[in-house]
Amino acid sequence: MPMSIAELTDAINRFVTDKGWYAPDSVFPQTPRNIAISVAVEAAEILEHFQFHDEPRNREALAGELADVANYLFQLAYLLDIDLEQAILAKLAENYGRTWDG
Repeated sequence: MPMSIAELTDAINRFVTDKGWYAPDSVFPQTPRNIAISVAVEAAEILEHFQFHDEPRNREALAGELADVANYLFQLAYLLDIDLEQAILAKLAENYGRTWDG
């Protein structure tokens, strides 16, 4: 069933809370810095699916990596009190006004 960005963020936060990762003594502290690093690591894992190939070798595994990136982005926006939906819409509006050479 479809969920809004807010509902997805709530589901992610429930998972992180249930795992104890928001706890101050967590071995996996969910700080903005750590989450930003995780976004970069997971994005690099997406690239691996295309290394030496024009199409992903394993679409199901790629979908999992895309989900990891999205999960971390939603969590980072939550931790920094950024309205991700509004940020996306604002960026789309900005990009409509841009031109790219090439």
